[in-house]
Amino acid sequence: MSYAQRSLVPGETLLYETRHHWSVLLGPLLFSVVLVAFGLGCFAEIVAAREGKGQLVGASPASFHATELGGVLLIAAAIAVFAYGLAKRNATEMAVTNRRVLIKTGMGSRRTLDMMLSRVESIGVEETFWGRMLGFGSVVVRGTGGTPESFVMIANPQEFRRNVQEQIGAHPSTSA
Repeated sequence: MSYAQRSLVPGETLLYETRHHWSVLLGPLLFSVVLVAFGLGCFAEIVAAREGKGQLVGASPASFHATELGGVLLIAAAIAVFAYGLAKRNATEMAVTNRRVLIKTGMGSRRTLDMMLSRVESIGVEETFWGRMLGFGSVVVRGTGGTPESFVMIANPQEFRRNVQEQIGAHPSTSA
């Protein structure tokens, strides 16, 4: 169950949810691919040495074990790096209800923003060229009398803003 679903109060309806865009996984994915390549390289070296080729020909059995262990550790590190990136992506949630805007970021330490629709002064969206093409951008929420809160690499930021604006327009008493 998401943070937004757990945070609903009686009579409140969850209307829209989003999170970080999938592109935030590109860095961890590329790093993981490099680690896996090095890990597989360790295993390839062991196979080559057993066939009488490669750097480990004539090496002690301890060298084979160390190379094998290095390969396993590199692949395990690759899995851990990608899993961390995935967990970090899923740790950011943005939601719109019929009463509030809810935003949660962070895994170990958490930062939340719950703003009543009547207190939303503006919602800005900043998108780069690639952000527009791939569907991500930064959302800047400004509450009445507050400082702007910026959230980067959010999937479908225009859709998020549209949902907030629809809710403010649907409840004229909350927009004053």
